[in-house]
Amino acid sequence: MGEVLDERKKRILKAIIRTYMETGEPVGSRTISKYTDLNVSSATIRNEMSDLTDLGYIIQPHTSAGRIPSDKGYRLYVDELMQEKEAEIAEIRNLMIEKTDKMEKVLKKVVKVLASNTNYATMISVPQYSGSRLKFIQLSRVSERQLVAVVVCEGNVIRNQIIHTAEELDDETILKLNLLLNTNLNGLPIQDINLGMIARLKEQAGIHSDVVANVLDAVAATIQVDEEDLEIYTSGATNIFKYPELSDKSRASELISTFEEKQQLAALVKDRMAEEESTGVRVYIGDELPIETMKDCSIVTATYELGQGMHGTIGIIGPKRMDYENVVNSLKTLKQELDTVFGRKPEEPPDSC
Repeated sequence: MGEVLDERKKRILKAIIRTYMETGEPVGSRTISKYTDLNVSSATIRNEMSDLTDLGYIIQPHTSAGRIPSDKGYRLYVDELMQEKEAEIAEIRNLMIEKTDKMEKVLKKVVKVLASNTNYATMISVPQYSGSRLKFIQLSRVSERQLVAVVVCEGNVIRNQIIHTAEELDDETILKLNLLLNTNLNGLPIQDINLGMIARLKEQAGIHSDVVANVLDAVAATIQVDEEDLEIYTSGATNIFKYPELSDKSRASELISTFEEKQQLAALVKDRMAEEESTGVRVYIGDELPIETMKDCSIVTATYELGQGMHGTIGIIGPKRMDYENVVNSLKTLKQELDTVFGRKPEEPPDSC
């Protein structure tokens, strides 16, 4: 980069960029002088803006008296921003390392920090399970006519299912059912459990076919997620009012409804996860979005992985003129933190799914 900017120039540059991202209009010295934390005169700001122009961090479009950021200015802003936000990222990492009992707390913290850092709306989906194999199934008696089926999937994901039986099952029958299920299903990808296999297992179970059917329902429930059941947390929806092109009353109302109802966001996440190349960062711009109310927006998404077969989607929603560099960098950094922390803790007890 060559030259090193002093702190005052950096603060003025950041104020210009923040203001431009909020208004979409060239920024003048009078506007910047209203930032109370700068504590400098308008004349000083004009001189500093002149220097920033000469150094290539801001440019003067046409005959306008105001300035807008250059790519070089954006780059400095993004690099500085990422350094400033290391504390927030560390906070998320520490929260995850503590392995709080509620994933909900972690995910809500993630979207809140992202919304604060980017000044856009954000979303994150609760991780879903795909491509998992069954590790084992354990049937145990709870009461005279109740069993609990513990289904353990790859990645040590557990689902418990209470099964009611028409009559009490003795220990020998429960053992035989455990052998039947585990002999046929251990190590099998969940997606490979088809109707033919289910029918064969129910036939072999004889009069206890209903028990097998209930166990297989519990297995299927680990991968069958409807849009209505896919949990999504959002934050910063009101940030859209900061951008004139999105703040039209009817348009803003539709956007807010999309964030509140979440079905369309869930459909987007499901489409994203169904793609063959669903990892990494992807950008949807305007008409590329399947959500009608967001045709004036851009969405940047990333897939995060919490162990084998466990995936979720993070998304940042803003105007088409969003600061893509900042957004992509934020998502990449957060994705790496999520992947690293959860990918290296196999020794911990399994989570309930």
